[in-house]
Amino acid sequence: MSMPPADCSAAMKAKAGEGASRTVLEKFLQFMSIATMLMTVPQVVSVWGGGGGASVSVVSWGAYLFSACLWFVYGLKKRDKTIYLNCIGWIALDAAIIIGALLHR
Repeated sequence: MSMPPADCSAAMKAKAGEGASRTVLEKFLQFMSIATMLMTVPQVVSVWGGGGGASVSVVSWGAYLFSACLWFVYGLKKRDKTIYLNCIGWIALDAAIIIGALLHR
C-alpha cells in the first residue's frame, strides 16, 4: 500500500469544520460574501423605494436566486456554514429584488 505525499496527509487527516481553524481564504470569502450582500442592498432599496422595477432583469435575478438555492443545498450537504449561511442572505436579497421588480413594473 502506498502512502500519500507528506503535504497531502495533513489535509486528509483534518476534515473541514472538524476542529480545524478557519483559513485566511475562508475568512476572506466570508468577508466578501457579506460585503457583496451589502453592495446589493441599494438595488433592493431602488426597486422597492424608487419604483425602479422596470429596469431590473427578472431573468438575471431569477438565475441568481436559483444559483443561491443550489449553493445552499450544496452547503448543507457538505455541512459548510461558510456556504449555506451566506446563501440565506443571498436568497432573501434575490427574492426581494425579484418580487419588487414584479410588483413595481
